[in-house]
Amino acid sequence: MSPPPTIDVHAHATIGPAMALIDGDPRAADARAAEAEMLGPASAAAQLALIQTVGPLLVDPELRIAAMDTQGIDVQLVSPSPAHYHDWAEPLLAARLARAVGEGIAELCEGYPQRLRGLGLAPTQHPDVAERALRESVEELGLRGVEIPAAVPGRELGDEAYEGFWAHAEELAAIVFIHPWGCSLGPRLNRHYLYNIVGNPTETTVALSHVIFSGLLDRYPKLRIIAAHGGGYLPFYPGRSDHGWNVRPEITTPREPPSAYLRRLYFDSLVYDPEQLAALIARVGSDRVLLGSDFPFDMGVSDPLERVAAVPGLDKADHEAICGGNAAALLAIERPQRGAS
Repeated sequence: MSPPPTIDVHAHATIGPAMALIDGDPRAADARAAEAEMLGPASAAAQLALIQTVGPLLVDPELRIAAMDTQGIDVQLVSPSPAHYHDWAEPLLAARLARAVGEGIAELCEGYPQRLRGLGLAPTQHPDVAERALRESVEELGLRGVEIPAAVPGRELGDEAYEGFWAHAEELAAIVFIHPWGCSLGPRLNRHYLYNIVGNPTETTVALSHVIFSGLLDRYPKLRIIAAHGGGYLPFYPGRSDHGWNVRPEITTPREPPSAYLRRLYFDSLVYDPEQLAALIARVGSDRVLLGSDFPFDMGVSDPLERVAAVPGLDKADHEAICGGNAAALLAIERPQRGAS
């Protein structure tokens, strides 16, 4: 039996028509200025230079496919660049942005049906809009689910406002990819690129903690949630969550110790260090880890397969599962021929 296809579940694209919808909007300019302030001047300048470098890979499908071939990746699950998150957008604009992103991702995937699968965008600052965007992405555009930010101002992912969204995600067997953008820790992280280096995994840790502690996974046990960047710090320090669940009287959910729910989530492999990846696999199970590169950004890796191969003691079955078997089962993908469209 041939091995499963290699599948990268963490790869981004930028959709030009969606970006055009906010061109000239002063609120977009204000948001960019606020982000630059949070980054700090050195990192803001470096970020602008980075976009000039990776920008073509975010928009040019031929460059994308060539890069996949170089990396040994058969299939990418393409999600929107987090630059498409605009939590300042009112409901009508948010819906238009989500639709434009979804249509752009669908068009990209339709051009390379053997190599690309896609996720839409759910603007969670408006729960009802996010719910509609999820349905449109899956039922109308043929996408496999949606990407959502780790949080929006004033809400967490376990809040009651999202019950409809999560109910539909379970009903549709849709993938929900939780990916952070920025950090709520503010100016403490505006040097040394800590805004991303520390901020992104922190935001994912908080988001997943709300998902677990809210009892969401008890109410919707069949959810297909993928957490970016190895789930942040949560999988590597769950004992404190379990202890708090045991001793604090105000914690009435979830039904089981929080660490038990790590095996109900999926995590990408992007933790950089082979021993760290081994620890993640030991904690959540090899069936819950999926290959991820964060293509094409500099905080991603260009050798995701080699990183998995370097994990000490990983047997062949687990290696193949992480590099593609687990994702193939989620996405119902059979082995494609590399180089095919």
